[in-house]
Amino acid sequence: MTSKLFSYSLRSHRGRVIYYYIMVVLLCSFQSSVNAQPPTLVINAVGQPPLNTKTHDGFMDEVAREALKRIGYQLEVEQLPAERGLRNANNGLIDGEMGRIKGLDNIYHDLIRVPEKIMNWEFCIFSEKPIDLQKGWASLEEKNVAFINGWKILEKNVPKSATITKTRNSQQLFSLLKRNRTDFIIYERWGGNAVVKELQLDEIKLQRPFLASREMFIYLHKKHKALVPRLASALVEMKKDGSYDRLIKRHLITLTDEN
Repeated sequence: MTSKLFSYSLRSHRGRVIYYYIMVVLLCSFQSSVNAQPPTLVINAVGQPPLNTKTHDGFMDEVAREALKRIGYQLEVEQLPAERGLRNANNGLIDGEMGRIKGLDNIYHDLIRVPEKIMNWEFCIFSEKPIDLQKGWASLEEKNVAFINGWKILEKNVPKSATITKTRNSQQLFSLLKRNRTDFIIYERWGGNAVVKELQLDEIKLQRPFLASREMFIYLHKKHKALVPRLASALVEMKKDGSYDRLIKRHLITLTDEN
């Protein structure tokens, strides 16, 4: 009888151990799933407020973040200088770039363009002096012009006869103009309007017509090739369901220069 009781007790003990072990495993698995975070993509942003901000809550920041969220990813924004950001993205040191013109994949062969645009950028002249821009880019021949280093569309189109100064960012760019170190700067419309408004540079005007309007895109490193169509679809969905327009109203509508 004693032997039978001991055997039953041993089996009962083993059963309890197995039961507790299973419960611990299930609890740990549940806790792990609760604490698990979506994977993160690190994307460089070349825009300035209101498109990209130091706190990463600008218009393009929020568009990219929402689109990535819809495909199960988090966004981490870098703000590297334009040229360095491209090189790092192409080398796979970061995951991509946002706010870039079409065709950069012809130069940086390890980047893939997400085919749905994130927005349009209008490239404009800001200056105190008036300028006749009816000839477009050719209107800048033999002029003193400044723009941000690494902005490929400007490097390609500003006439070689112009005296060109390149800066690292918009603050340096508008400082050159304010200190009369250049006559004309080329910048993106919304960002330029934001700087003029913030610094109360009432003497600096956006000149018309625009030099160019270009669709701007997100590029991902080739290791994320499978995400490209999914991210494009997410951007399309945002434009259909109204969330994209709500972000436009939140970030850009107060900076309109239509007058």
